[in-house]
Amino acid sequence: MEFKDFGLAEPIIKALAAKNYTTPTPIQAQAIPPLLEGRDLCGVAQTGTGKTAAFALPSLDYFDRTPKPRPLHSCRMLVLSPTRELAAQIADSFRDYARFMRISVSTVFGGVPINKQIRALQGGVDVLVATPGRLLDLIEQRAFNLGGVEIFVLDEADQMMDMGFIAPLKRIVKMLPKERQNLFFSATMPKEIAELGGQFLHDPVRVSVTPQSTTAERVQQYATFVNQAEKQALLTRMVREEPIDRALIFTRTKHGADRVVRFLAGANIQAVAIHGNKSQGQRTAALQAFRHGQVKLLVATDIAARGIDVSGVSHVINFELPNVAEQYVHRIGRTARAGADGIAISFVADDERAYLKAIERITRVKCEIVPLPEGFAEMVRNLPKPVPQPRGNNGPRRDDGGRGGRPDRGGGDRGRPERGHRGGAAAPGGEGAGRPFRHRKKAVGAHQGAVQKFKR
Repeated sequence: MEFKDFGLAEPIIKALAAKNYTTPTPIQAQAIPPLLEGRDLCGVAQTGTGKTAAFALPSLDYFDRTPKPRPLHSCRMLVLSPTRELAAQIADSFRDYARFMRISVSTVFGGVPINKQIRALQGGVDVLVATPGRLLDLIEQRAFNLGGVEIFVLDEADQMMDMGFIAPLKRIVKMLPKERQNLFFSATMPKEIAELGGQFLHDPVRVSVTPQSTTAERVQQYATFVNQAEKQALLTRMVREEPIDRALIFTRTKHGADRVVRFLAGANIQAVAIHGNKSQGQRTAALQAFRHGQVKLLVATDIAARGIDVSGVSHVINFELPNVAEQYVHRIGRTARAGADGIAISFVADDERAYLKAIERITRVKCEIVPLPEGFAEMVRNLPKPVPQPRGNNGPRRDDGGRGGRPDRGGGDRGRPERGHRGGAAAPGGEGAGRPFRHRKKAVGAHQGAVQKFKR
């Protein structure tokens, strides 16, 4: 079957031909026909399977067949995304597929001035891709309403739940018109996610292209047992000696990501970081540099584990394992895309062995254990020192995000480990990695001294 066999509008077929797309992926082949009929849909598919086109193409075909004026301060199609980067990527895909149509596509998310977004939405748009926090901000300011929505898409539903978006989602769904088409996509479908979908889907068609929580078949998975304090030496050696085209390196904390970048810089290895403390401009610049091959190492928290479509990622390196096993699936889904092979390497400290067992249990894949390289102790001793941390970059950055000026929740954690990290000890890879957690005692007279300083 080819795209032309679906009976899609001619401008869409023309746009697909311009991108050399002729054959649909499995999720597209299953989802497009019922969506063209106006059915609700519940789709289970891993990242990198072509989900965006699966809901974008039939929706654009609907717009071509039923042209209407854009609803003022509203939209005809609403796509909810958990992160800013994924929202921007979905919008770019819509613009590509609608390049020969008169379709307006906008995004709203935190990290950019809200007034600019208000002005862009005044005349209404056909397609709006949004993160929940900033969308609610616009609604509460009476700058936007959902009265014109005809198609509603909830993408990456399981990550929405992981990030605590359930209450905002329920608020948004209550504001939608009763007559609408609903599309629900998730990389995994545990019981809680299925119950969420059941709250707004009506007699949906169910499609699935991969068993629940299985990993990409073309990813070779390895693990090395190493002390937490020695992981940086192992990473430095690996990126120097492995034939890496482009690698995503995952840490559990924002400060841990920055720390890895500074150590690599100390070894004259260029890398960039992306996480919730970075401004939207910094995050966009880092992704663009990585996407265009200007930098081959991108260090990220799990904010980047979903939906960021960067071709040519040869390696995913888990500097720290996620303590939520499903997140591992999303991390390594960044490689082995579009028919390519990929490599996933995990550095496993003693306190992460239980995480590895949980990952192998849910993925049903046993990682091949790779021993530490010969002479590793000397590599640890000779590890170059990190470059100094830039001044003024020590804490969370306030940007014009969602929910009353705070960073949009889609932007990642707020100075804490990524959601899902539990426990009272310092997170592995953070500023206190490798040292036992100690409570500091307040010095005698510290409070009085602070008061005197304030008075002066």
